[in-house]
Amino acid sequence: MSDQPAPAAAVPQPLEPATADAVRAVAAQARERADQFAAILEDIAANGLPDPEQCTPWEELREQHLARLAKQRPAVA
Repeated sequence: MSDQPAPAAAVPQPLEPATADAVRAVAAQARERADQFAAILEDIAANGLPDPEQCTPWEELREQHLARLAKQRPAVA
């Protein structure tokens, strides 16, 4: 055992109201994504996996997403 005393318990610091609101917003976004993921899993459980021939390849989805991100970002001169 160590001869050093145990560290004192840290006292929680209250957040500024704006920071607390931002944390709540992130929590709400995470909750929404989790709900969407759970719905997808429930659909797979109820209906099985979709036919691969009717699915969009991930490469195409990636390119679409990158194009959306590029539109959101301002152009650099």
